[in-house]
Amino acid sequence: MKTNEQSISTAAERIIISLRGGAIEAIGSADLDRKTTIAQESATRWFERRLSLRSPLDPALPDRPGRPERPDLIPPKLVEKRSLHTLKGRIALLHAIAHIELNAVDLALDIVARFATEPVPHSFFDGWMQVAFEEAKHFRMVRNRLRDLGADYGDMPAHDGLWQAAHATRNDLTARLAVVPLILEARGLDVTPALQAKMRETGDMESAAVLDVIYNDEKGHVAVGAKWFRFLCAREKRDPVRAFQELVRANFRGPLKAPFNDIARAEAGLTPSFYRALTATSSA
Repeated sequence: MKTNEQSISTAAERIIISLRGGAIEAIGSADLDRKTTIAQESATRWFERRLSLRSPLDPALPDRPGRPERPDLIPPKLVEKRSLHTLKGRIALLHAIAHIELNAVDLALDIVARFATEPVPHSFFDGWMQVAFEEAKHFRMVRNRLRDLGADYGDMPAHDGLWQAAHATRNDLTARLAVVPLILEARGLDVTPALQAKMRETGDMESAAVLDVIYNDEKGHVAVGAKWFRFLCAREKRDPVRAFQELVRANFRGPLKAPFNDIARAEAGLTPSFYRALTATSSA
């Protein structure tokens, strides 16, 4: 007898007609098990070179990703903060991380689907499908941890800021790379080590282990963004530091917040010269 996950995987195989088509199907799915399965199946088949990049039969790219009825989406300032020294606080943090990882799945897939006609090497899509595969893994890990703690994704409100940032850069791949991997993903490198330490302080080693996996993978995700941002800048004969700062000022609302994990960022190819000058000047 097939499990539900196996059935979803088999159905995913049937509907994936190209890499772009698979990415669009995953983005549009409101069933989160189906979304993550299609994302990972598309990535696997692409890595095995069993898919074309795109097809005339690809469905239309939706304006917004598919989502279940919950969680309710509210403005970021209204998302309640809780102490990690309580079970409710740890659940709230894990719920917020699950929401970030879910958005990260769709953001990686959107880069592939939206920019599939860009004149870039196939290795560009290799990198972003690896990111999508790992973000799907992260979402499942965090959701499973929430369930271990008697909760689930959707139990608490969340905000929509991550997708809004993607929408703002929908027509410019270089701007998308500047804002999503090099600001939003890089922020995870700054804040996750402290969260790992706090989880261990509370004795929640299982949640800390999940954060360890996410942190180590996210370094690679920022590196993918930095690699291709530099590639596009070189092709356009633009200075990458200056281009990054110009694109952030034009496309990102809100200041870049210290402290920065300069070592992890530099390991991923994002040196302080990129972001230090923006700490107080990107709040237009």
